[in-house]
Amino acid sequence: LKHGVHFFSFFVPPGVSVVLWPLMIPIEIISYLSRPISLAVRLFANLTAGHTMLKVFAGFVVSLGVVGGLLPFAFVVALTGLELLIAFLQAYVFTILTCFYINDAIHLH
Repeated sequence: LKHGVHFFSFFVPPGVSVVLWPLMIPIEIISYLSRPISLAVRLFANLTAGHTMLKVFAGFVVSLGVVGGLLPFAFVVALTGLELLIAFLQAYVFTILTCFYINDAIHLH
């Protein structure tokens, strides 16, 4: 709303010939609309993979019993710490990319 109709100039990269506008505008719109989808898929895939891996190793702990489950239990503890670090990294990447996308929308070209 800040830029009004001028916002649509965001979909026409500077320096592009008018002849290429019919090709570039749909590509830029698809690129713009795919940003939140790519962020969501990235976050979903990373969280799902981490939880699945922890679930598999936790299943090893239960199925191997007290003696055989010590090594998988150590892996679960180590992987939980690793997943915590990955969660912070994903939050950082998500925040940085979101800031870039908002900056693009606020400050046109």
